[in-house]
Amino acid sequence: VLTKPKGLKPNKYVYSVVGFVVNIVRSFPFIILLVALIPFTRFLIGTSIGETAAIVPITIGAAPFIARIIENALNEVDEGLIEAAKSFGATKTQIIFKVMIKEAMPSIVSGITLSIISILGYTAMAGTVGAGGLGKVALVYGHQRFDTAVMIYVVITLVIVVQAIQMLGDYAYKKLK
Repeated sequence: VLTKPKGLKPNKYVYSVVGFVVNIVRSFPFIILLVALIPFTRFLIGTSIGETAAIVPITIGAAPFIARIIENALNEVDEGLIEAAKSFGATKTQIIFKVMIKEAMPSIVSGITLSIISILGYTAMAGTVGAGGLGKVALVYGHQRFDTAVMIYVVITLVIVVQAIQMLGDYAYKKLK
């Protein structure tokens, strides 16, 4: 946001490169990204299986998604407020933290809520490739053993967790608005 053409510190090269990288990573369905990152995860962590190894693809998959959400929230800040802050002599740092982030905070919270729910889905997918958790329970005890009850329990658990996260996010949004 700062490096966009009309940003506080315009830099066409940085803006283009970062935007391109974010779009490339966001293009991958998470399960494909998970598998594609196995060699990198093995190099970085020493293994490609388990909870610790799952952190690498989850982080790489979630970061660009969160970046776009925060970018969109910051782009919603009224240009008039930024111009007013400049006219009062605010520094770029003050504009970023006291105007842009403060004004965008409700949208950021809403976006982070969405991101947490998406990451929950990522963790369930990671469970299918050895990361444990509800994904593993659903795959091993539900799907592979043809136990419909286990699958139903996993789905109900996920629905409850997602509803709780969404309610907390909505509450925080309303408090900040």
